[in-house]
Amino acid sequence: MEMVYVVDVDSVLDGSLRRLIEKGAIRGRVLIHRIIADYFYSEARKGRSTGFTGLSELAKVIESPGTGIEILVVDEDKPMVKDVSLETVKSIIRNYAWKAGGVLVSSDPLQIDAARALGIATLYSGEARREKLSIDEFFTEKTMSIHLKEGAPPIAKIGSPGRWAFVRIRDEPLSQGEIEEIARELIEAASLSKDGFVEIDRAGSTIIQLRDYRIVITRPPLSEGWEITAVRPVVKLRLSDYEIPDKLYKRFMEKAEGILIAGAPGMGKTTFAQALAEFYSEQGKIVKTIESPRDMRLPPTVTQYSKNYADLGELHDILLLSRPDYTVYDELRSDEDFQLYVDLRLAGIGMIGVVHATSPIDAVQRFIRRVELGMIPSIIDTVIFINEGRIEKVYELSITVKLPTGLREADLSRPVVEVRDYITGELEYEIYTFGEQTMVVPVKGKTVDREREVLERMVRRILPDAEVEVRDKTVIVRIPRHSPRLTARKLKRIRKLVEKNGFEARIVPV
Repeated sequence: MEMVYVVDVDSVLDGSLRRLIEKGAIRGRVLIHRIIADYFYSEARKGRSTGFTGLSELAKVIESPGTGIEILVVDEDKPMVKDVSLETVKSIIRNYAWKAGGVLVSSDPLQIDAARALGIATLYSGEARREKLSIDEFFTEKTMSIHLKEGAPPIAKIGSPGRWAFVRIRDEPLSQGEIEEIARELIEAASLSKDGFVEIDRAGSTIIQLRDYRIVITRPPLSEGWEITAVRPVVKLRLSDYEIPDKLYKRFMEKAEGILIAGAPGMGKTTFAQALAEFYSEQGKIVKTIESPRDMRLPPTVTQYSKNYADLGELHDILLLSRPDYTVYDELRSDEDFQLYVDLRLAGIGMIGVVHATSPIDAVQRFIRRVELGMIPSIIDTVIFINEGRIEKVYELSITVKLPTGLREADLSRPVVEVRDYITGELEYEIYTFGEQTMVVPVKGKTVDREREVLERMVRRILPDAEVEVRDKTVIVRIPRHSPRLTARKLKRIRKLVEKNGFEARIVPV
């Protein structure tokens, strides 16, 4: 008696049906419901990778049936609707297998259980997950990422953050068939593995998190050819692995609640954010993350949210209601990202934001046009700049009312955001409004010069005919011996004024 098999969606999509046919495990008549092609077509029209992969696999099965196999496309019980959900498709196929008296071939355990409950014969096509993926062979211990492009030799980025080089893995270019097969395997593994998921599936691109790999797949029409980029963290660091001064450790423990981690791409920002999140979790703090994709490796005590499975309004509500001690936001890109960071910070939640920036002050400037100037120190109190995997600069922000450096008229005093090097305490930037513009003014090295100018001017107000010279921390005041304005009282005022400002006074008669 000829066996009759009815094909399910999953066995086509993951290639398990094709492999069973190639191995000769299936003999007889294979019935493929036309709704499977319609479903894959609908998914492909939406730009989803499951649609393109499914249509490709379906074509391979139909075009190369093998010996002893008769493949028929059937069209019974097909609903007259344009768009059918996956569950509806599975239900139609299950019911058709029951009516046809065939064996349902599926790699979906739930579909197999449902079919058996109806008394339908089944054949589970799923395979034990392979321990190794095709991309594993491209990685070594020092490989940070691989870049596979149709028509080009595969290359790898080898080294560590800030110290890496591109190395050609092989000389032969990748064919379209090779890269499509790798993409199909990755999508299948991410869909079925407990350690993976498809984070984003858009027209022309798919982003996958699978084990330690963050994988980006692009295809026409978005790109001119198929391309796969897989990134893997080379090391997992703890906060103790960084050279952190005790002063900064104390700030993390006691004060820092609006933290920005900045740096150029590939310099180790996310690695440091991951270490900081784990540090706070070990201190007994409730820590959550917002990621896109979720590629941080964190303990189970840290809940990781994806921006791609909820809108920012939903994440806003969840975090406000759950009230974590710290939320790590990786990465801040759009206006909506910055607004959510600001809202949560002003609500009293400790925030750790990760931003791309080529210098530490650039990270602060990303907030200037998005919030009022006077609010910035309430939102950001600590800026950490990461370069080549290490902490290169730490800024603290505060606000005061004063005369900005370089301005002379006292009535120009205004609110000024001071940006200081946290380790040395040295003032490096002042941010203030002047007219309708927001000025970000570097003042490192200029503060002492301004103090000298002010001091010289104040001495001359007391003795206009005096010559004033400032050398290091000494103020030399040269006074004409027979000056009619010279009195002991004025000399005393000059000495007191100079010493009050931290300088040593030398009065020289000339």
